[in-house]
Amino acid sequence: MVQDWPKMAGDLSLALREVRAGAPDTMKAFSALEPKEFDVKTKELLALGIAVAIHCEACIPFHAGAAARQGATRGEIMETMGMAIYMGAGPSVMYAAQAVEAFDQFAAKAAAE
Repeated sequence: MVQDWPKMAGDLSLALREVRAGAPDTMKAFSALEPKEFDVKTKELLALGIAVAIHCEACIPFHAGAAARQGATRGEIMETMGMAIYMGAGPSVMYAAQAVEAFDQFAAKAAAE
């Protein structure tokens, strides 16, 4: 079954607004991705790989979308998925497939805009 990842991100964003409103200081600090040693694109690739390795389906659309917006290539996504599978073993293969599907949808959406 093909998931509509941009829709999933939008739906989850509504619920996340409640968390942001209830804990604004924590969420502001949590969301800060200032470039230091790694640029934002690299941090999003790392976050996407971690999401796959720890099996966080709800994390996938946010980090796949952010990676696409930051200019990640499909090759970078695939290398990230390779590392996630290496670290997360067999179950991560399924989440990697979802992450690639999500990235492709976000990249297509960005290309159309």
